[in-house]
Amino acid sequence: MEPEVLERFTLYMREQSALTVMFHARVAEKMGLSATDEKCLDLAMRAEGPVTAGRIAELSGLSTGAVTGVIDRLERAGYVRRVRDPHDRRKVLVEVTPGDLEKLGAVFEVARQSMIEVLDQFTPAELEVIERYLKLQIETFRRRVIDT
Repeated sequence: MEPEVLERFTLYMREQSALTVMFHARVAEKMGLSATDEKCLDLAMRAEGPVTAGRIAELSGLSTGAVTGVIDRLERAGYVRRVRDPHDRRKVLVEVTPGDLEKLGAVFEVARQSMIEVLDQFTPAELEVIERYLKLQIETFRRRVIDT
């Protein structure tokens, strides 16, 4: 790969990352949480049903001890609750509670509209390439950075 191309993409990714972090810091502040807590809540929300603290640790790359603190804070704020696993009473699951998540809809709607505005600039064929890039970027980043 040409060094100039790599440098350009590195700058794009750094800028995108910074904007994403700042957006989630703003969302987290409105929720009374840290950005890490908000993203762990997002991971739990995207799971199919209640999840273990261990699974949140796997998905986030955080230690189980750090995740315990995250869950404590989310529970105190009313966003999750700990429940017993109905199949194995020894296990504790983290279940997302409805809470005040609806009031954040407007913040996320602005982000959604921004994404639509950008995606509307591309043809279906271009969107396929972008989607392939994003999937590969996520998979590779998770494997090489988060899961290590």
